Amino acid sequence: MKEESELSRTVRRAIDGYFRDLDGQKPHAIYDMVIHCVERPMLESVLERAEGNQSRAAEILGLNRNTLRKKMKEHGLNGLHPL
Repeated sequence: MKEESELSRTVRRAIDGYFRDLDGQKPHAIYDMVIHCVERPMLESVLERAEGNQSRAAEILGLNRNTLRKKMKEHGLNGLHPL
């Protein structure tokens, strides 16, 4: 069995913390919550590594460039410049 990655362990700890902190409330839309929390910083990091080159960033992410542009727009990352 493949060892769990650091990223997977971090996400698992965060989700476990979410459940601990519910304080009696019912969990709701966890998938959307996690994607919302992870997607923007992932896009920012990959775009930075790709020096703002959207085609290269899309390739790194395994996405179509148009899909990347759509996700950038959803997260307000239009016109993002590399740091």
